[in-house]
Amino acid sequence: MARFLLRRLAGRLLLLFVAASCAYLLAAGALNPRANYEGRRPPPPAEVVDAALDAYNLNDATPLAQRYAVWVSGVATGDFGRTWDGAPVTEELGRRIGVSVRLLLPGAVVGCVGGVLLGAWAGSRRHGPADRAATAVSFVLISVPVVVVAVSLQNAALWVNQGTGVELLRATGEYTPGLEGGAGAWLLDRSRHLVLPTLTVALPQIALYSRYQRNLMADQVDADYVRTARAKGLTRRRALVRHALRTALAPAVAYFGYSLALLLTSAVFTEKVFGWHGAGEYLLDSVGQGDVNAVAAVCCFGAACVIAAGFLVDTVSFLLDPRVRTA
Repeated sequence: MARFLLRRLAGRLLLLFVAASCAYLLAAGALNPRANYEGRRPPPPAEVVDAALDAYNLNDATPLAQRYAVWVSGVATGDFGRTWDGAPVTEELGRRIGVSVRLLLPGAVVGCVGGVLLGAWAGSRRHGPADRAATAVSFVLISVPVVVVAVSLQNAALWVNQGTGVELLRATGEYTPGLEGGAGAWLLDRSRHLVLPTLTVALPQIALYSRYQRNLMADQVDADYVRTARAKGLTRRRALVRHALRTALAPAVAYFGYSLALLLTSAVFTEKVFGWHGAGEYLLDSVGQGDVNAVAAVCCFGAACVIAAGFLVDTVSFLLDPRVRTA
């Protein structure tokens, strides 16, 4: 097992280096941080702008290969450089990642578990009323953009708050600034802010995962090994859970792992609508400002998440699927 995983890890680390390099080279070639200075009134002298850009390794007059070499040497020591206005990218990205993880982790867990359970339940009842209802709801959620789901949940929460006369759910922000009280009040406040973003992340994931898991489960319901297990005395439910579900989970692991990894940098709309200042918002704002180092840093983190998910998928697949061990 160790040899198999080490071989996969080496290949994925090389892929991470290539992805990170491409992210920086594309950002450096396409974005224009100089426009942030030229847009000021009055515009600063050209030599002042060049000096500032040189200090942050953002000067487009410097050869791209030279800027890339400086950037790589910094990343090797954990330094992603500075933004166009001099702020350290590594510190800001670390803070933003913490916000994104707090936002996305509960939704990802609920979405993954809920999608597997719903898909397995619908797949075991294929072509029945429950399967048709789950399919219809899932297709609606998949078709609706995330921003529409977020705004709809936000409006529904405001309607509930107005109807009850109590602010049960908070529609914006991660927490209430200046909140007084102990740990219980802090936890309740965080929970009220977290419910809506969690549902926004979880509902599309449940719909998507359930469709994938439903098809995998439906293929296993009438398999020979399930009929054999039932012939040995197992109930239909126990045979499906113990045998069919485990078999259906193995090919789904890769899909779940990569999908969850991409959530971190694809949650821009959720963070924008609910006022959470995470990595997705940071990426969007940085692109608008032509901030090469910040864009490259977020893209590198996204690539690292995908690579880590791939390695986790390899590990889980090795444990679940005996065929992988002989590959």
